[in-house]
Amino acid sequence: MGRKHNSALLSAIVAIAGLGIANGLAARVQEYRPSFHPDQLKGPPVGKPNEVLVLGTAHLSGLKAFRPDMLAPLLARLQAWRPTAITTENLSGMQCDALRRLPSRYASTVSDYCVDTQPALRATGLDVPAATAEAERLLSAWPAAPASTARRHLAAVFLAGGEPASALVQWLRLPEAERHAGDGLDPMLVARLNELKDKHNETYSLAAPLAARLGLERVWSIDDHTADTADPTDPVEAKAASDAISRAWDNSALHARQADDARLEAGLAVPGGLLAMYRAYNAPTEPMRTFRSDFGAALVEPSQQGFGRGYVAYWETRNLRMVSNIREVIGRVPGTRLLAIVGSAHKGYFEAYLNEMHDVRLVNADNVLR
Repeated sequence: MGRKHNSALLSAIVAIAGLGIANGLAARVQEYRPSFHPDQLKGPPVGKPNEVLVLGTAHLSGLKAFRPDMLAPLLARLQAWRPTAITTENLSGMQCDALRRLPSRYASTVSDYCVDTQPALRATGLDVPAATAEAERLLSAWPAAPASTARRHLAAVFLAGGEPASALVQWLRLPEAERHAGDGLDPMLVARLNELKDKHNETYSLAAPLAARLGLERVWSIDDHTADTADPTDPVEAKAASDAISRAWDNSALHARQADDARLEAGLAVPGGLLAMYRAYNAPTEPMRTFRSDFGAALVEPSQQGFGRGYVAYWETRNLRMVSNIREVIGRVPGTRLLAIVGSAHKGYFEAYLNEMHDVRLVNADNVLR
């Protein structure tokens, strides 16, 4: 008995000691911080820096009182900042082409976010990859003063490539008398361009008109939905996930944001009301408010399945991939001054991730919107 008792006691001591060591290791792992900080190693040592202004926006199509003329004060300020590239929260034609190849996972994503390029394919004979390559070829040797025939042709090519916003830029840069069919644009595509011109959202009411005013030839679609998954097939699991996230969102921080959103939308009728909304959505305190009301709340929701953690993983993945697309655009021409127009919930993540880049300097939106 004595030996058994001593053996049991020794085992218990070893187990406790092992637990202490494990806890100590866990604490040291949690405390680890990398010594390498890219944000503190900014470049380039010579040459014009790359600058990025992240403009958080409401989705204008969801604002009942929105009118395009309300954008005039904002457009004037952004035009005065003179970006040399503009990105929008849209899927590129090439990403949509890839997503279409896996309908078991991306069918709903394609339905929700991808444009139909078949009418432009019939008019031009170009599928999305061929049209994308043709647009790159044309722009690589684009003249300073292209003929209207060239602009109409490039607009048709952009439509075939699944880049309607860039097609609209070409359409807006044409004199009104030259906005007609020809050079690859058939009557159906002309009707589509005129429809886009009158469409009320931040891509077609803000980004494309601004690009045309600035003399740019296109905008860049940098959204990413490759982290999307197929809709759950189990209705019980789907409801459990929805209920868990809804409970996480039922918090005082979100209620306060919703009240502020309602107040800002009610103020749209006042001159300068839309500019006031953009100033509020781009205030330095807004990203943390968004986190506390949304992603931070989801991160700590207690479901055993970790529904909130899965949601946050998707959100971080999507933002990282969107930012990598922006970084690719910047890398094409060193010294780029880039305006990234994106839903306001993305703004804090965009700026945090972009700030890690050696060759990116962020611009304070307050200074541009004042």
